[in-house]
Amino acid sequence: MNRIDQLFQNKKRDILSIYFCAGDPEPDNTASVIRALERGGVDMIEIGLPFSDPLADGPVIQDASTRAIRGGMSVRKLLSQLSDIRRDVKIPLIIMGYLNPILHYGFREFAEKCHDIGIDGLIIPDLPFREYEEHYRATAQEFGLHMIMLITPETEPERIRRIDADSDGGFIYMVSSASVTGAQKEFDARKQEYFARIDGMHLRRPRMIGFGISNVATYQAAAAHASGVIIGSRFVTLLNSLKDPDKAIATLKKDIGRA
Repeated sequence: MNRIDQLFQNKKRDILSIYFCAGDPEPDNTASVIRALERGGVDMIEIGLPFSDPLADGPVIQDASTRAIRGGMSVRKLLSQLSDIRRDVKIPLIIMGYLNPILHYGFREFAEKCHDIGIDGLIIPDLPFREYEEHYRATAQEFGLHMIMLITPETEPERIRRIDADSDGGFIYMVSSASVTGAQKEFDARKQEYFARIDGMHLRRPRMIGFGISNVATYQAAAAHASGVIIGSRFVTLLNSLKDPDKAIATLKKDIGRA
């Protein structure tokens, strides 16, 4: 069974997933950050593949991507850094990146390499669901990769139902707003209504909420309406300021009331 499915089978609430950008703040720290996050009690990790034009990301992750690319990070280098990660890391690992560099590497070759490494899923924000179904789904299935699809407050209910019914395992990534990533102090009534509305659809797939979670208020508001939360920008900021992934995750957990 895919590790993502195992996680959601064994843990129904309060799942914590952390995003970080591979190659930032140090070019060769990808594996060490992953191991620190697992030590820190994180349930799942999203490894960001840096891209020069990350449209869904705010300034924190954009800057991280720029630094990583300048430091030499690439698809090939990331896969090399992850080559022996399953020697000791047990939790689900997802690569989150944009379609262009993956296609440049070769989607089939990328999927096969991910399978060999032990990657459990992919998040490709600029890959439309229909295009995934028509051109990439068979390959992802062949190599046991869950393609995690995103929904926003503007996503039509019919589309949400289709993603819920047709996607292959994994979870639905609920983006807290239609804007880019970035920490927020609180979620307003409109966002909380969105969380409750999707919760009320009684979807069969588990849901994770991301974008904007950085403190107790935002964590609790999201966790109340999903299986768990995804935190990126706040962790990336802490990792850059503290230069120590163990301290960064400990500080983050304290910030959200999970210490």
